[in-house]
Amino acid sequence: MFRLTALLDFSDVGTLLARGKVQTLFRNPDLMKTNRKNAGYEGEHMDSELHELFLDELADMYQGEHQLTKALPKLAKAAESDELKRAFQSHLEETENHISRLEQVFASLNEKPKSKKCRGMQGIIEESEEMMKEQKDSTALDATLISSAQKAEHYEIASYGTLAAWAEQMGHEDALRLLKETLSEEKASDEKLSELALYRANLKAEQTL
Repeated sequence: MFRLTALLDFSDVGTLLARGKVQTLFRNPDLMKTNRKNAGYEGEHMDSELHELFLDELADMYQGEHQLTKALPKLAKAAESDELKRAFQSHLEETENHISRLEQVFASLNEKPKSKKCRGMQGIIEESEEMMKEQKDSTALDATLISSAQKAEHYEIASYGTLAAWAEQMGHEDALRLLKETLSEEKASDEKLSELALYRANLKAEQTL
């Protein structure tokens, strides 16, 4: 189990957990019949409890993305590297698009956008603010900022991976397409941050030679 998990990225883990949940529910015909709900939109065979959990997680990410729109400008301002500043500014634009995309997901489900306090993102942001203060005058400041940003990315990748898996299981095709777009962008942002971290590490190594 541990070896398998180590080979998967965050979205894969979310997908396996989500599908495991759905398969357990749908394995029982009586439970499936009790929970089946038809609201007049995509996904005729839909488990009502999973659907409510899906909406709850969407609300969580909707608020989490809003938190990021306030945190990213602070990271960009604190960054020493111009390239890192640009990366944070670029991701701010992406984050605003992710908010708009989540609103489209809600609309595809005939739901109004809902917001729920995202304590996971709140904790990551609070920790990043503490680390920024501790490393304010340190040469490792940019490394600290990259670390904080990647923690947020990994949280989002896991969350969007799970949401996409649930959308697929319930037949929400429009929602699935939108969530996959965001998931792809989150993975690309994480890879960009990894490249910046490697570049900074190599640069520091060269300077010490």
